[in-house]
Amino acid sequence: MTYTERGEWEQHYGDGKGWRRLGERERQLLAEHAPVPVGGGRALEVGCGTGELGAHLAGAGYTVDAVDFTEGAIARAREEHAGIEGVRWLQLDIERDDPAPLHEDGYDLITMRLVYPFVRDRRRLVHELSRRLREGGALVVITPTVENTPAERRGIALDEDEITLLGEGWETVERRDADGLAFLVLRGPCPLATRAVEKQPTTGHALTGALAVVTDDAGRVLLGRSTRGMLELPGGKTTGREDFAGAAVRELAEETGLVADPSDAHVVTMLVDDSHGIPRLTAVVRITAWTGTLTNAEPELFDRWEFFDLHALARVGDVFVPAALALDSVWPGVIPDLPPVVSYPLAADRPPVPGEPEEAVRLRQEMAQTVIDGGWAPSEPVRDALRTVPRHRFAPEVSLADAYDGGDRAVVTRRDETGTSLSSVSAAWLQADMIESLRLRPGAIVFEAGSGGYNAELIAHVAGGRVVSVDIDPWVVRRTRAFLTEAGSGRVTAVEADAALGAPAHLVPRGGFDGSVITYNCADISPVWREQLSEGGRLVMPLEMGGYTRAIAFEKRGEVLRARGFTYCGFVRDQGQQGRPAPVVPVLDGALALRFDDGPVAGTAGLEEALRGRRHEVATGVTMRAANSYFGSLQLFAATTLAGFCRLASHQESAEAVTGIAKDRDAPAILGGSSLAYLIHVQTKDAARREDTEWEWFAYAFGEQGPALAEQLVATVVAWDRHIRAEDNDGHADPILTVHPAGTPDGALPAGDVLDKVHSRLVFRWPGRDAALPRPVERSVADIVTEGV
Repeated sequence: MTYTERGEWEQHYGDGKGWRRLGERERQLLAEHAPVPVGGGRALEVGCGTGELGAHLAGAGYTVDAVDFTEGAIARAREEHAGIEGVRWLQLDIERDDPAPLHEDGYDLITMRLVYPFVRDRRRLVHELSRRLREGGALVVITPTVENTPAERRGIALDEDEITLLGEGWETVERRDADGLAFLVLRGPCPLATRAVEKQPTTGHALTGALAVVTDDAGRVLLGRSTRGMLELPGGKTTGREDFAGAAVRELAEETGLVADPSDAHVVTMLVDDSHGIPRLTAVVRITAWTGTLTNAEPELFDRWEFFDLHALARVGDVFVPAALALDSVWPGVIPDLPPVVSYPLAADRPPVPGEPEEAVRLRQEMAQTVIDGGWAPSEPVRDALRTVPRHRFAPEVSLADAYDGGDRAVVTRRDETGTSLSSVSAAWLQADMIESLRLRPGAIVFEAGSGGYNAELIAHVAGGRVVSVDIDPWVVRRTRAFLTEAGSGRVTAVEADAALGAPAHLVPRGGFDGSVITYNCADISPVWREQLSEGGRLVMPLEMGGYTRAIAFEKRGEVLRARGFTYCGFVRDQGQQGRPAPVVPVLDGALALRFDDGPVAGTAGLEEALRGRRHEVATGVTMRAANSYFGSLQLFAATTLAGFCRLASHQESAEAVTGIAKDRDAPAILGGSSLAYLIHVQTKDAARREDTEWEWFAYAFGEQGPALAEQLVATVVAWDRHIRAEDNDGHADPILTVHPAGTPDGALPAGDVLDKVHSRLVFRWPGRDAALPRPVERSVADIVTEGV
């Protein structure tokens, strides 16, 4: 019995056939190694057949999901175990179908009895099942072995190499005998780190070959486990009578049985490295369509062929170096820590490659609905883009669940040596909000600073026009181009350049871009962004003001940018000409730090002595019901209206005892000579429901002038509460903000609070600002700061 097609299995169950009956030894081993957790447990039976094991587990006390891909098996299981409670009988192809019916909180036990040898993509399935195990849970595989199986039936059994391979990547593997069956208990999934490894030295003077990169209808890539114990792509040496594409097509058929037309084979990259000192030239050939049935046509070279999820490629063990480099050339970032290689990307004239699992479609719709329900995508074009553009194709190194997280989470795609994020796919709600703020017309041409591919594709889908995406990081641009070729619309152009210098002149449309969007935190506004924008066009960007970031939608009116909307947000930092770290002054041996994001760095002489003295506290009397729900508005108000503003950051737990500021958090502050005051919120009322819990703002201060500085902060909070928070039903009102070129005379600026940057002058007018102006106590903060310099 070595069925491979669903119809054969349907016939099997229709004829009244089933599995080997569950033996007493198996029951004993399950009770010993997989007892029901205290309070009950949940089990998943994969390939349940007629349901004997599922019924047994339910009788033992588990709540069971029993799945099989055949309708006949499920029908018989329901009929034969109709009186058993605690079992859900589910018709589900565990390898191919959307796993949505499975329990989202995971399982304490997952069983695979007599089915593992029939699984096509074994490593992928085990990896996905391991992700569904609860802490302390076990995967139990019960299987015939080649040693105990007649030669004519060994297709239903595992040999020792396969059993060893099954156990790789688990903390513990226990093996018992169950009347001739191998009873395997796997615990503690810890997937292997991927290593790029070489074969034995070759005897040739040079190596020239082609590797085929093939994906299935779910977007998974084909890899073979060779008899050398490593994963490889289909491919091999060229014969000298064929081109690289032809060689890849030939090798694919010879090794796997899959057939591709040469017109569907595209050489996308040439890789040059060496093997044990011998030059090696490898052509990476992307196969965009194929037919046939996957077989192991060369068993002397390969043990088996399987399709792998891209996000699992960083945890599959040993991969042949050229194969690892080829995979990276198509999907940069999916395999970390690769050896050096010289890569020559080719201008591949090939169509996007389709393919995604049903799960991706479902998760994309759920993500879109979450964003829509949050009010971030009111227009149908943006909604349709969220439902359509395959976000996971632009973040292949993470799982589908992470790629389509509809919450407030970005997907980090590149970090520096300290772990700081350098590039990411932003949270979907924020991308939708910024695109909505662009107010794009059909056919619009848009500039994007900061690449990645997904956001640009959303914009292109919304407007149906063209997007010019610029990034300073060569790796990011290479990655963006690769993903756009794989899954893009052809309407996005990725350019390697400093985005602070704008788009290359030949890509700027006559009259300027219809809209521009910046996707990284900016300390300032590049003049060229305004210059390359059409009159009335919108620039949407995350702008830092006093250290606080808001995504602001600006509308161009001549030389002036007028703010039309604010959104609380955070992005990775800029890396180009505008990138600059905020001046930081450490205090108390680095336990605290003062950050001067805008304006001059004030002197701190005598401040450490003050911080070792008495802390002065003043209650503002202003409360809020949800922590930080309004704090962002108050922070920005203080940062743009108070002289001597800075931020006090806590870097050590010991600093919390001194300041009340938790480690790795900061507070709005003002500095005067050897004195300091800052603002924090303190919980003053507990409640069963979080929304009923209450906090109050307090001004804390140190030093001789601390009480006076604290009173200024209190006056700021009270003024904000009376004239700004009360202005809007959502709890705050945004300021009127205009941005003027640097060098604009004071007399040419409108009335308001001015925040000067290198390239621009920002003028803020807050609602009720004249009435809200807090009067200095005794002396102005500006005078106090001046004394401390």
